Amino acid sequence: MISRRKFLELSATSAGVAALAPPRLRAESQDAPLPPSIASLKSRKDEATPITREERQQRQERARKLMTENSLDAMVLMTGTSLQYFSGIRWWGGERMFTLVLPAKGNAFYVCPAFEEGRAREQIRNGPEGEHPDVRVWQEDESPYQRLAQGLQDRGIATGKIGLEETVRFVFADGIAKAASQAAIASATPVTAGCRMIKSPHEIALMRLASQVTLAAYEAAYRAVKDGMTQPELEDLVQKAHAQLGFNGGTDVQVGEFSAFPHGSVTPQVVHEGTIVLMDGGCTVEGYQSDITRTFVLGKASDKMKTVFDIVHRAQSAALAAAKPGAECGSVDAAARKVVTDAGYGPDYKYFTHRLGHGLGMDGHEWPYLVRGNPAKLQANITTSNEPGIYIRGEFGIRLEDDMHITANGAELFTPQTPSLEDPFAVR
Repeated sequence: MISRRKFLELSATSAGVAALAPPRLRAESQDAPLPPSIASLKSRKDEATPITREERQQRQERARKLMTENSLDAMVLMTGTSLQYFSGIRWWGGERMFTLVLPAKGNAFYVCPAFEEGRAREQIRNGPEGEHPDVRVWQEDESPYQRLAQGLQDRGIATGKIGLEETVRFVFADGIAKAASQAAIASATPVTAGCRMIKSPHEIALMRLASQVTLAAYEAAYRAVKDGMTQPELEDLVQKAHAQLGFNGGTDVQVGEFSAFPHGSVTPQVVHEGTIVLMDGGCTVEGYQSDITRTFVLGKASDKMKTVFDIVHRAQSAALAAAKPGAECGSVDAAARKVVTDAGYGPDYKYFTHRLGHGLGMDGHEWPYLVRGNPAKLQANITTSNEPGIYIRGEFGIRLEDDMHITANGAELFTPQTPSLEDPFAVR
Protein backbone atom coordinates (compact mmCIF):
# COMPACT_ATOMS: atom_id res chain seq x y z
CA MET A 1 0.00 0.00 0.00
CA ILE A 2 1.31 3.47 -0.93
CA SER A 3 0.39 5.71 1.97
CA ARG A 4 -1.47 9.02 1.72
CA ARG A 5 1.73 11.01 1.29
CA LYS A 6 4.18 8.46 -0.01
CA PHE A 7 3.19 8.87 -3.65
CA LEU A 8 4.07 12.56 -3.50
CA GLU A 9 7.36 11.85 -1.79
CA LEU A 10 8.70 9.10 -4.03
CA SER A 11 10.04 11.21 -6.87
CA ALA A 12 11.46 13.88 -4.57
CA THR A 13 13.34 11.43 -2.37
CA SER A 14 14.63 8.93 -4.90
CA ALA A 15 18.03 10.57 -5.30
CA GLY A 16 18.55 10.92 -1.54
CA VAL A 17 17.49 7.36 -0.85
CA ALA A 18 19.94 6.10 -3.45
CA ALA A 19 22.72 7.98 -1.71
CA LEU A 20 21.78 6.51 1.66
CA ALA A 21 21.60 2.92 0.42
CA PRO A 22 23.92 1.73 -2.39
CA PRO A 23 22.30 -0.67 -4.93
CA ARG A 24 24.12 -3.76 -3.65
CA LEU A 25 23.02 -3.08 -0.06
CA ARG A 26 19.44 -2.41 -1.13
CA ALA A 27 19.31 -5.74 -2.98
CA GLU A 28 20.75 -7.54 0.03
CA SER A 29 18.15 -5.96 2.33
CA GLN A 30 15.36 -7.30 0.12
CA ASP A 31 16.77 -10.82 0.38
CA ALA A 32 17.62 -10.67 4.08
CA PRO A 33 15.61 -12.82 6.48
CA LEU A 34 12.88 -11.09 8.45
CA PRO A 35 13.82 -9.87 11.94
CA PRO A 36 12.54 -12.26 14.63
CA SER A 37 9.94 -9.75 15.86
CA ILE A 38 8.35 -9.70 12.38
CA ALA A 39 8.92 -13.35 11.45
CA SER A 40 7.04 -14.45 14.57
CA LEU A 41 3.84 -12.59 13.60
CA LYS A 42 0.88 -14.77 12.64
CA SER A 43 -1.65 -13.94 9.94
CA ARG A 44 -5.03 -12.66 11.12
CA LYS A 45 -6.55 -12.71 7.64
CA ASP A 46 -9.16 -15.32 8.56
CA GLU A 47 -10.62 -12.93 11.16
CA ALA A 48 -11.78 -10.52 8.44
CA THR A 49 -15.23 -11.44 7.11
CA PRO A 50 -16.37 -9.66 3.92
CA ILE A 51 -19.40 -7.35 3.75
CA THR A 52 -22.38 -9.34 2.43
CA ARG A 53 -24.87 -8.66 -0.36
CA GLU A 54 -27.61 -8.37 2.26
CA GLU A 55 -25.67 -5.66 4.10
CA ARG A 56 -25.29 -3.69 0.88
CA GLN A 57 -29.02 -4.06 0.22
CA GLN A 58 -29.72 -2.60 3.67
CA ARG A 59 -27.38 0.29 2.87
CA GLN A 60 -29.28 1.04 -0.33
CA GLU A 61 -32.58 1.03 1.53
CA ARG A 62 -31.13 3.43 4.10
CA ALA A 63 -29.92 5.64 1.24
CA ARG A 64 -33.41 5.68 -0.27
CA LYS A 65 -34.85 6.79 3.06
CA LEU A 66 -32.32 9.62 3.32
CA MET A 67 -32.96 10.62 -0.30
CA THR A 68 -36.64 11.03 0.50
CA GLU A 69 -35.84 13.04 3.64
CA ASN A 70 -33.55 15.33 1.60
CA SER A 71 -35.91 15.69 -1.39
CA LEU A 72 -33.60 13.83 -3.78
CA ASP A 73 -35.07 11.65 -6.52
CA ALA A 74 -31.87 9.73 -7.28
CA MET A 75 -28.20 9.48 -6.40
CA VAL A 76 -25.33 9.14 -8.88
CA LEU A 77 -22.24 7.18 -7.79
CA MET A 78 -18.99 6.80 -9.73
CA THR A 79 -15.50 5.44 -9.14
CA GLY A 80 -14.61 5.45 -5.44
CA THR A 81 -15.45 4.11 -2.03
CA SER A 82 -19.12 5.16 -2.03
CA LEU A 83 -19.70 3.02 -5.12
CA GLN A 84 -18.01 0.13 -3.34
CA TYR A 85 -19.91 0.82 -0.11
CA PHE A 86 -23.35 0.60 -1.72
CA SER A 87 -22.71 -1.97 -4.46
CA GLY A 88 -19.47 -3.85 -3.76
CA ILE A 89 -18.07 -2.70 -7.12
CA ARG A 90 -14.41 -1.67 -7.29
CA TRP A 91 -13.94 0.37 -10.43
CA TRP A 92 -11.37 2.39 -12.30
CA GLY A 93 -11.81 3.91 -15.72
CA GLY A 94 -10.22 7.32 -16.10
CA GLU A 95 -12.11 9.52 -18.53
CA ARG A 96 -14.74 6.89 -19.41
CA MET A 97 -17.92 7.21 -17.36
CA PHE A 98 -19.17 4.25 -15.36
CA THR A 99 -21.98 5.04 -12.96
CA LEU A 100 -24.59 3.57 -10.68
CA VAL A 101 -27.82 5.57 -10.50
CA LEU A 102 -29.85 4.69 -7.42
CA PRO A 103 -33.38 6.18 -7.50
CA ALA A 104 -35.28 6.92 -4.32
CA LYS A 105 -38.03 4.73 -5.77
CA GLY A 106 -37.62 1.96 -8.33
CA ASN A 107 -34.70 -0.14 -9.50
CA ALA A 108 -31.13 1.06 -9.89
CA PHE A 109 -29.46 1.21 -13.27
CA TYR A 110 -25.89 1.32 -14.53
CA VAL A 111 -24.23 3.23 -17.37
CA CYS A 112 -21.15 1.40 -18.60
CA PRO A 113 -18.63 1.50 -21.47
CA ALA A 114 -19.63 -1.30 -23.84
CA PHE A 115 -16.21 -2.94 -23.86
CA GLU A 116 -16.26 -3.04 -20.03
CA GLU A 117 -19.67 -4.73 -19.78
CA GLY A 118 -18.20 -8.11 -18.87
CA ARG A 119 -16.12 -6.69 -16.03
CA ALA A 120 -19.10 -4.71 -14.80
CA ARG A 121 -21.60 -7.59 -14.82
CA GLU A 122 -19.07 -9.82 -13.09
CA GLN A 123 -19.09 -7.48 -10.08
CA ILE A 124 -22.73 -6.37 -10.24
CA ARG A 125 -23.72 -10.03 -9.98
CA ASN A 126 -22.46 -10.12 -6.40
CA GLY A 127 -24.34 -6.97 -5.37
CA PRO A 128 -27.94 -6.15 -4.52
CA GLU A 129 -29.11 -6.25 -8.19
CA GLY A 130 -27.98 -9.87 -8.54
CA GLU A 131 -28.39 -11.65 -11.89
CA HIS A 132 -30.73 -9.21 -13.66
CA PRO A 133 -29.34 -5.66 -13.47
CA ASP A 134 -30.31 -2.82 -15.77
CA VAL A 135 -26.99 -2.11 -17.54
CA ARG A 136 -26.99 0.55 -20.27
CA VAL A 137 -23.87 0.44 -22.42
CA TRP A 138 -22.34 3.06 -24.67
CA GLN A 139 -19.87 2.65 -27.50
CA GLU A 140 -16.69 4.72 -27.76
CA ASP A 141 -18.28 7.15 -30.22
CA GLU A 142 -21.49 7.55 -28.18
CA SER A 143 -22.45 9.72 -25.21
CA PRO A 144 -22.77 8.08 -21.78
CA TYR A 145 -24.66 11.16 -20.61
CA GLN A 146 -27.50 10.47 -23.00
CA ARG A 147 -27.75 6.94 -21.61
CA LEU A 148 -28.00 8.37 -18.10
CA ALA A 149 -30.59 10.97 -19.13
CA GLN A 150 -32.67 8.26 -20.80
CA GLY A 151 -32.50 6.18 -17.63
CA LEU A 152 -33.83 9.11 -15.59
CA GLN A 153 -36.66 9.55 -18.07
CA ASP A 154 -37.50 5.83 -17.94
CA ARG A 155 -37.73 6.08 -14.14
CA GLY A 156 -40.00 9.14 -14.38
CA ILE A 157 -37.49 11.50 -12.74
CA ALA A 158 -36.14 13.44 -15.73
CA THR A 159 -37.28 16.67 -14.05
CA GLY A 160 -36.31 15.52 -10.56
CA LYS A 161 -33.53 16.48 -8.16
CA ILE A 162 -30.43 14.35 -8.74
CA GLY A 163 -27.70 14.09 -6.10
CA LEU A 164 -24.07 13.63 -7.17
CA GLU A 165 -21.60 11.94 -4.85
CA GLU A 166 -19.02 14.50 -3.71
CA THR A 167 -16.02 13.04 -5.54
CA VAL A 168 -17.66 13.03 -9.00
CA ARG A 169 -15.30 14.89 -11.35
CA PHE A 170 -16.41 18.13 -12.94
CA VAL A 171 -16.24 16.73 -16.47
CA PHE A 172 -18.85 14.13 -15.54
CA ALA A 173 -21.02 16.50 -13.50
CA ASP A 174 -21.01 18.98 -16.38
CA GLY A 175 -21.90 16.30 -18.92
CA ILE A 176 -24.81 15.07 -16.79
CA ALA A 177 -26.13 18.58 -16.22
CA LYS A 178 -26.13 19.30 -19.95
CA ALA A 179 -27.70 15.99 -21.02
CA ALA A 180 -30.29 15.94 -18.22
CA SER A 181 -30.99 19.65 -18.51
CA GLN A 182 -34.46 19.46 -16.97
CA ALA A 183 -33.13 17.89 -13.78
CA ALA A 184 -31.81 19.83 -10.79
CA ILE A 185 -28.29 18.78 -9.81
CA ALA A 186 -27.51 18.74 -6.07
CA SER A 187 -25.12 17.23 -3.55
CA ALA A 188 -25.63 13.64 -2.42
CA THR A 189 -23.43 14.13 0.66
CA PRO A 190 -26.41 14.12 3.09
CA VAL A 191 -27.10 10.61 1.81
CA THR A 192 -23.62 9.17 1.38
CA ALA A 193 -22.19 10.66 4.58
CA GLY A 194 -25.49 10.04 6.36
CA CYS A 195 -25.12 6.34 5.66
CA ARG A 196 -21.38 5.92 5.90
CA MET A 197 -20.77 7.90 9.12
CA ILE A 198 -22.77 5.44 11.23
CA LYS A 199 -20.95 2.12 11.28
CA SER A 200 -22.56 -1.28 11.68
CA PRO A 201 -21.24 -3.81 14.22
CA HIS A 202 -19.58 -5.63 11.30
CA GLU A 203 -17.82 -2.45 10.16
CA ILE A 204 -16.71 -1.70 13.72
CA ALA A 205 -15.22 -5.19 13.99
CA LEU A 206 -13.27 -4.76 10.74
CA MET A 207 -11.93 -1.38 11.84
CA ARG A 208 -10.98 -2.70 15.26
CA LEU A 209 -9.05 -5.51 13.56
CA ALA A 210 -7.34 -3.04 11.20
CA SER A 211 -6.20 -0.92 14.16
CA GLN A 212 -4.92 -3.94 16.06
CA VAL A 213 -3.02 -5.19 13.01
CA THR A 214 -1.32 -1.84 12.43
CA LEU A 215 -0.34 -1.51 16.07
CA ALA A 216 1.13 -5.03 16.03
CA ALA A 217 3.03 -4.22 12.84
CA TYR A 218 4.40 -1.02 14.38
CA GLU A 219 5.55 -2.84 17.49
CA ALA A 220 7.25 -5.60 15.51
CA ALA A 221 9.11 -3.02 13.41
CA TYR A 222 10.02 -1.01 16.51
CA ARG A 223 11.58 -4.12 18.07
CA ALA A 224 13.82 -4.37 14.99
CA VAL A 225 14.92 -0.70 14.80
CA LYS A 226 18.67 -0.08 14.95
CA ASP A 227 20.79 3.05 15.17
CA GLY A 228 21.70 4.13 11.63
CA MET A 229 18.62 2.64 9.99
CA THR A 230 17.32 4.76 7.13
CA GLN A 231 13.81 6.08 6.83
CA PRO A 232 12.96 3.73 3.89
CA GLU A 233 14.37 0.74 5.77
CA LEU A 234 12.07 1.31 8.73
CA GLU A 235 9.09 1.90 6.42
CA ASP A 236 9.92 -1.37 4.67
CA LEU A 237 9.88 -3.22 8.00
CA VAL A 238 6.40 -1.87 8.78
CA GLN A 239 5.14 -2.93 5.36
CA LYS A 240 6.59 -6.42 5.77
CA ALA A 241 5.09 -6.70 9.25
CA HIS A 242 1.63 -5.86 7.88
CA ALA A 243 2.10 -8.48 5.16
CA GLN A 244 3.12 -11.07 7.76
CA LEU A 245 -0.15 -10.29 9.56
CA GLY A 246 -2.04 -10.88 6.32
CA PHE A 247 -2.88 -7.34 5.20
CA ASN A 248 -1.70 -4.53 2.96
CA GLY A 249 -0.36 -1.67 5.06
CA GLY A 250 2.46 0.75 5.59
CA THR A 251 3.64 3.92 7.23
CA ASP A 252 5.42 7.23 6.70
CA VAL A 253 8.44 7.70 8.98
CA GLN A 254 9.78 11.11 10.03
CA VAL A 255 12.88 11.53 12.18
CA GLY A 256 14.19 14.27 14.47
CA GLU A 257 13.42 17.83 13.36
CA PHE A 258 11.38 16.53 10.44
CA SER A 259 8.82 15.05 12.85
CA ALA A 260 7.73 18.67 13.35
CA PHE A 261 6.26 18.56 9.82
CA PRO A 262 2.86 16.94 10.57
CA HIS A 263 2.70 15.27 7.16
CA GLY A 264 6.39 14.78 6.73
CA SER A 265 9.37 16.05 4.81
CA VAL A 266 10.93 14.89 1.54
CA THR A 267 14.41 15.13 3.08
CA PRO A 268 16.11 11.70 3.45
CA GLN A 269 16.50 10.80 7.13
CA VAL A 270 18.35 8.36 9.36
CA VAL A 271 17.33 7.01 12.79
CA HIS A 272 19.78 7.69 15.60
CA GLU A 273 19.64 7.14 19.34
CA GLY A 274 18.08 10.01 21.24
CA THR A 275 16.07 11.36 18.30
CA ILE A 276 12.31 11.39 17.88
CA VAL A 277 10.86 8.93 15.37
CA LEU A 278 7.26 9.43 14.21
CA MET A 279 5.36 6.68 12.32
CA ASP A 280 2.00 7.52 10.71
CA GLY A 281 0.09 5.03 8.58
CA GLY A 282 -2.33 2.13 8.60
CA CYS A 283 -3.75 -0.80 6.70
CA THR A 284 -6.89 -1.92 4.89
CA VAL A 285 -9.11 -4.77 6.12
CA GLU A 286 -11.95 -5.68 3.74
CA GLY A 287 -11.97 -2.09 2.52
CA TYR A 288 -11.83 -0.47 5.98
CA GLN A 289 -8.91 1.67 7.13
CA SER A 290 -6.81 2.14 10.21
CA ASP A 291 -4.87 5.36 10.83
CA ILE A 292 -2.41 5.24 13.72
CA THR A 293 0.57 7.36 14.74
CA ARG A 294 3.23 6.30 17.21
CA THR A 295 6.10 8.53 18.32
CA PHE A 296 9.12 7.10 20.09
CA VAL A 297 12.78 7.64 20.91
CA LEU A 298 15.42 5.00 20.37
CA GLY A 299 17.23 5.06 23.69
CA LYS A 300 16.93 7.99 26.09
CA ALA A 301 14.44 10.85 25.59
CA SER A 302 15.27 14.37 26.76
CA ASP A 303 13.30 15.97 29.58
CA LYS A 304 11.68 18.38 27.09
CA MET A 305 10.59 15.49 24.89
CA LYS A 306 9.05 13.75 27.90
CA THR A 307 7.22 16.90 28.96
CA VAL A 308 5.76 17.47 25.50
CA PHE A 309 4.78 13.81 25.25
CA ASP A 310 2.91 14.04 28.55
CA ILE A 311 0.98 17.11 27.36
CA VAL A 312 -0.04 15.40 24.12
CA HIS A 313 -1.01 12.25 26.01
CA ARG A 314 -3.26 14.28 28.33
CA ALA A 315 -4.78 16.07 25.34
CA GLN A 316 -5.67 12.76 23.71
CA SER A 317 -7.24 11.58 26.98
CA ALA A 318 -9.22 14.84 27.30
CA ALA A 319 -10.60 14.40 23.77
CA LEU A 320 -11.56 10.81 24.54
CA ALA A 321 -13.44 11.95 27.65
CA ALA A 322 -15.25 14.73 25.74
CA ALA A 323 -16.37 12.50 22.86
CA LYS A 324 -19.89 11.15 23.37
CA PRO A 325 -23.23 11.06 21.57
CA GLY A 326 -24.68 14.58 21.40
CA ALA A 327 -21.33 16.37 21.77
CA GLU A 328 -20.48 18.84 19.03
CA CYS A 329 -17.50 17.81 16.90
CA GLY A 330 -15.87 21.17 17.60
CA SER A 331 -16.08 20.64 21.36
CA VAL A 332 -13.88 17.53 21.18
CA ASP A 333 -11.19 19.49 19.37
CA ALA A 334 -11.56 22.23 22.01
CA ALA A 335 -11.05 19.78 24.88
CA ALA A 336 -7.71 18.60 23.50
CA ARG A 337 -6.59 22.08 22.41
CA LYS A 338 -7.24 23.51 25.90
CA VAL A 339 -4.79 21.03 27.45
CA VAL A 340 -2.11 21.97 24.93
CA THR A 341 -2.68 25.72 25.26
CA ASP A 342 -2.87 25.66 29.07
CA ALA A 343 0.50 23.89 29.10
CA GLY A 344 2.08 26.82 27.25
CA TYR A 345 1.94 25.54 23.67
CA GLY A 346 -0.52 28.05 22.27
CA PRO A 347 -2.31 30.06 21.28
CA ASP A 348 -4.65 28.37 18.84
CA TYR A 349 -2.77 26.56 16.08
CA LYS A 350 0.75 27.79 16.85
CA TYR A 351 2.07 24.39 17.99
CA PHE A 352 -1.00 22.14 17.67
CA THR A 353 -1.24 23.02 14.01
CA HIS A 354 -4.11 20.83 12.74
CA ARG A 355 -7.60 19.74 13.74
CA LEU A 356 -7.96 16.99 16.34
CA GLY A 357 -9.32 14.35 14.02
CA HIS A 358 -11.29 13.16 11.04
CA GLY A 359 -13.89 10.54 10.29
CA LEU A 360 -12.54 7.16 9.32
CA GLY A 361 -13.99 4.19 7.47
CA MET A 362 -13.49 3.07 3.89
CA ASP A 363 -11.60 6.33 3.34
CA GLY A 364 -8.70 7.42 5.50
CA HIS A 365 -10.39 10.83 5.81
CA GLU A 366 -14.17 11.07 5.68
CA TRP A 367 -17.10 12.67 7.52
CA PRO A 368 -17.29 13.96 10.24
CA TYR A 369 -14.36 16.22 11.16
CA LEU A 370 -13.35 17.07 14.74
CA VAL A 371 -12.46 20.69 14.10
CA ARG A 372 -13.19 24.08 15.68
CA GLY A 373 -16.52 25.52 14.63
CA ASN A 374 -18.07 22.24 13.49
CA PRO A 375 -21.49 22.10 15.21
CA ALA A 376 -22.35 18.61 13.94
CA LYS A 377 -23.35 16.30 16.78
CA LEU A 378 -21.60 13.01 17.35
CA GLN A 379 -23.73 9.88 17.27
CA ALA A 380 -23.16 6.34 18.49
CA ASN A 381 -21.03 4.23 16.11
CA ILE A 382 -19.27 7.12 14.43
CA THR A 383 -15.55 6.41 14.08
CA THR A 384 -12.83 9.07 13.95
CA SER A 385 -9.14 9.55 14.57
CA ASN A 386 -8.03 11.14 17.85
CA GLU A 387 -4.65 12.71 17.06
CA PRO A 388 -3.41 15.72 19.02
CA GLY A 389 0.14 16.86 18.42
CA ILE A 390 2.72 19.48 19.32
CA TYR A 391 5.21 20.48 16.62
CA ILE A 392 8.28 22.58 17.48
CA ARG A 393 9.99 23.63 14.26
CA GLY A 394 13.72 22.98 14.21
CA GLU A 395 13.48 20.52 17.12
CA PHE A 396 10.85 17.77 16.99
CA GLY A 397 7.16 16.97 16.84
CA ILE A 398 5.07 14.53 18.85
CA ARG A 399 1.70 13.18 17.71
CA LEU A 400 -0.31 10.40 19.32
CA GLU A 401 -3.06 8.94 17.15
CA ASP A 402 -5.52 6.15 17.80
CA ASP A 403 -8.82 5.38 16.12
CA MET A 404 -11.86 6.28 18.22
CA HIS A 405 -15.32 4.70 18.32
CA ILE A 406 -18.25 6.67 19.72
CA THR A 407 -20.22 4.27 21.91
CA ALA A 408 -23.72 4.58 23.36
CA ASN A 409 -22.40 6.30 26.48
CA GLY A 410 -19.02 7.76 25.56
CA ALA A 411 -16.07 6.72 23.43
CA GLU A 412 -13.35 4.08 23.23
CA LEU A 413 -10.06 3.74 21.40
CA PHE A 414 -9.56 0.61 19.33
CA THR A 415 -5.97 0.39 20.57
CA PRO A 416 -4.30 1.19 23.93
CA GLN A 417 -2.79 4.64 24.30
CA THR A 418 0.98 4.66 24.01
CA PRO A 419 2.45 5.10 27.53
CA SER A 420 5.86 6.67 26.87
CA LEU A 421 8.46 7.65 24.31
CA GLU A 422 11.01 5.15 25.54
CA ASP A 423 8.63 2.16 25.80
CA PRO A 424 5.84 3.02 23.37
CA PHE A 425 4.16 -0.37 23.21
CA ALA A 426 3.94 -1.22 26.90
CA VAL A 427 0.48 -1.13 28.47
CA ARG A 428 0.08 1.67 31.00
